[in-house]
Amino acid sequence: MNGRHDEGPHEHDKGLSYDLPVLARRRMIRLMAGASLLPLVGCTPEEKTPAASSSSSASSSAACAEIPEETAGPFPGDGSNGVNVLKESGVVRGDITRSFGDSAGGTAAGVPLTITLTVVDAASGCGTPKRGAAVYLWHCDREGNYSLYSEGVTEENYLRGVQETDEKGQVTFRSIFPGCYQGRWPHIHFEVYGSLADATAATSITNTSQLAFPKDVCDTVYATEGYGASVRNLSGLSLESDGIFSDGHQQQLARMTGGTGSGYTAELTVPV
Repeated sequence: MNGRHDEGPHEHDKGLSYDLPVLARRRMIRLMAGASLLPLVGCTPEEKTPAASSSSSASSSAACAEIPEETAGPFPGDGSNGVNVLKESGVVRGDITRSFGDSAGGTAAGVPLTITLTVVDAASGCGTPKRGAAVYLWHCDREGNYSLYSEGVTEENYLRGVQETDEKGQVTFRSIFPGCYQGRWPHIHFEVYGSLADATAATSITNTSQLAFPKDVCDTVYATEGYGASVRNLSGLSLESDGIFSDGHQQQLARMTGGTGSGYTAELTVPV
């Protein structure tokens, strides 16, 4: 299935104006209900303490806004734009480097990356982990291609997976560092669901957003073998000019540790 991939192997997300029809269809109910909020300052669970009064409680909640709502892009694989990988047996997994099921069985090559998202309750000031929620996460491969959609990997479903949050509200995926394709800052897509049952039924998405990578880490990774095209594509981009992150990326910029040898770890707190 080619989705919107008919313009070439590296013509993927083109920013909000390109992806708005997909976003609009999936978020109209939330917008009509008045659920759209301006993103404020991000936080981590450690930054919040129990409120001592009603006024401090309001301040705490205001300082912990929900993760910014973003487009899922043209290649979500969640049934909203063609193929639905969420209903396939095997999608619930921690290691997303390999394809599963009746797919071609390929493995995505690249610098190892561990992604840990901590889902917390924004209404509680980020102090309460969302245990039993679920996260569907996906991203492009080293060449900038998306499994299920891009030419040459339509039979693959690697770099896609679902996890249920643990008692800390966390999910962890083992993957590879994504490439940078033309027109978009390096990123990872994710959707949050109320439960694992909702996720595997591809219904009742609560939040859709994207994780961004720091430039210094991108530069280091893209200097390694296999990422040559990413060096060229990144050279003309910045977080401030990206169609998704230009309106503010503080809540979406991953905390990075590690290196190209042993691999990186990307961490992000996701208030919902």
